Amino acid sequence: MDLTPTAWQLWLVAALLCGALEIKLSGFVTLWFAVGALVSALVAAMGLGINFQLLLFALVSAGLFAASRTLFKSVFMRTASHLKTGVEAMMGQEAVVMEAIDEKNGGTVRINGELWIARTLSGAIPEGERVTVEQVEGLKLWVRRPSATQSVPQREQKENAR
Repeated sequence: MDLTPTAWQLWLVAALLCGALEIKLSGFVTLWFAVGALVSALVAAMGLGINFQLLLFALVSAGLFAASRTLFKSVFMRTASHLKTGVEAMMGQEAVVMEAIDEKNGGTVRINGELWIARTLSGAIPEGERVTVEQVEGLKLWVRRPSATQSVPQREQKENAR
């Protein structure tokens, strides 16, 4: 009795090992190698050569790996919202004025527990008042009183009246 494993059996063992690793690691990486090994096991059982088996394993594994991000994003994350972080998350948030902000020199605000240099878009703002972050420019925040409305400069008002 010959106990030498054939190619399809070796591919099947490789697929089972990759499947077991996928269960243990949970990163959806070795799953694609397991599928590639299963496809190669089928090709080996049909009697095709080792070069074709290896090529098919590489193509199937790489193709599924490359497509998995797009596949999972379109299927599982279609309703997920974009998570804002860093400077992007500060836009529209409230901050507290720690040092009065005047139009000439600016001041300091506290947002998310951090102190930031701030400039005003709505006139002088006293210490302790809440403001809204309108834009971030480097390490400087441009803030406005929440109730302040954006005013049109006098020159633009005159041009629009004509």
